Amino acid sequence: MSLLVTGSIGIDTVKTPFGFSENCVGGSAVHFSMAANFFSPVRFLGVVGDDCPFDLHETFEGKDVDLEGLEIRQGSKTFRWQGSYEGEMNEANTDGVELNVLAEDPPAVPDAYKDSEYVFLANTAPSLQIQLLDQLSGTKFVAADTMNHWIVTAIDDLKELLKRIDMLVINEGEARLLTGHRNLMTAAQNIIDMGPKVVIIKKGEYGSMMCNADGDCFILPAFPTAIVIDPTGAGDSFAGAMMGYLAETNKLDVISLRNAIVYGTVAASFTIGDFSVHGIKAIDKADLEERFDTLRKVTLF
Repeated sequence: MSLLVTGSIGIDTVKTPFGFSENCVGGSAVHFSMAANFFSPVRFLGVVGDDCPFDLHETFEGKDVDLEGLEIRQGSKTFRWQGSYEGEMNEANTDGVELNVLAEDPPAVPDAYKDSEYVFLANTAPSLQIQLLDQLSGTKFVAADTMNHWIVTAIDDLKELLKRIDMLVINEGEARLLTGHRNLMTAAQNIIDMGPKVVIIKKGEYGSMMCNADGDCFILPAFPTAIVIDPTGAGDSFAGAMMGYLAETNKLDVISLRNAIVYGTVAASFTIGDFSVHGIKAIDKADLEERFDTLRKVTLF
């Protein structure tokens, strides 16, 4: 099945206890696509300015990622993010952000993308996510991500978006902020009441949980890896592998959702092993399958 992602393309500068990476390729759509293409061809929709220092065609060389939807906007500047991590590296400190092209109109959806069946609206302003969704026809399953900033500044737009999507991917702090509930089970049910049939709450090093409108719940720990260099993009890689698997299988039953979450978890475990996209770009599908089997064994009881 066809899979479309729309989100940010960023110039990242990241500092962690294990090193420093300056002006590297980043952004939600980039990390998502690196993970998703292991399972499904990806239709990539995003925009950069004419100052972008890297060539995404080279970044995705050999990957099943269609860049027809990539716009290089003349006279605009590329989104930039500067962040740092300390201690357990469970949360990024945003040290600087320049929205630049992300504060402008979203890219137009190419005609060839408008029939996309599986769609992921990566983190950006909810109003822009809605505008992009309005350009599509025939969607089968739409998932979205968001962040604290939009929950605080654009809650009405976000609630409108939630009525139109099938799944929300959100972290535990965002879930509590959005719902006002400390208990994550209560928060998950509250989000489902807002519209999505499925909610996935990410808990960093403690894994993730999934709840759906049928009352099913699935809780999975993070993959037990000793190598954590840079967590940037882990959540987007998680979403990418998860959506890629669902698009590949074209199944949305609870078992398929659980398997998708496992693949998302192991994809994230590779992303955190290096800066930028280097960790997940260096692996192949067999590496994902090996960690999938390992995670199944260590959680079996």
